[in-house]
Amino acid sequence: MDMLQSNMSEGLIDQLTNQIGGADKQQTAKATEGIMTTLMGALAKNASTPEGASSLFNALQKDHDGGILEDVTSLFSGNVKPEQQRAANGAGILKHLLGGKESGAINMISQMSGLDSSKTGSLMTMLAPILMGTLGKTQRQNGLDVGGIASLLTNSVSTQRGNNPTMDLVTRMLDADGDGSIMDDVASKGLGFLSRFLGRKRR
Repeated sequence: MDMLQSNMSEGLIDQLTNQIGGADKQQTAKATEGIMTTLMGALAKNASTPEGASSLFNALQKDHDGGILEDVTSLFSGNVKPEQQRAANGAGILKHLLGGKESGAINMISQMSGLDSSKTGSLMTMLAPILMGTLGKTQRQNGLDVGGIASLLTNSVSTQRGNNPTMDLVTRMLDADGDGSIMDDVASKGLGFLSRFLGRKRR
């Protein structure tokens, strides 16, 4: 999570805000936090089985070495190098991670952040490759095997559930049957973790 936060600079939030157009920067920051929290939860859930952990590890080895992080401007503009096309395929990543939960996740994040759902969807597509690139870079730098990746995600999510109330909602959303039952709780939960982080960086 420290490595992920280091990539979420104020400059990147500015780029994302400009890229989706007509958004309030604070809403973008809140939605970004919600998206990263949601995708981390989805990764941990997928890696909770041996088959899922192995599939994730293989994807990191094959497509997500962290190189995509070196030029996020190209990622946002769609002008990535041919060898990074799979790493930059945010829509494909989301389909694999969230499946039928994607629309529910977008609605949840939009309600918490105040960002329009179409902009939230675009933002999620742009951020998914950054998360996978960060995870792949972490895996290589620390020499993590399949079990190490699964433990990293599980421990991160457990820590976040203690510090970030959004993770509890995310976990419930991923485990729910899609009936929208958690939406009554969404309005009472804030997305302030990344906003506070950015505030500390500005001071």
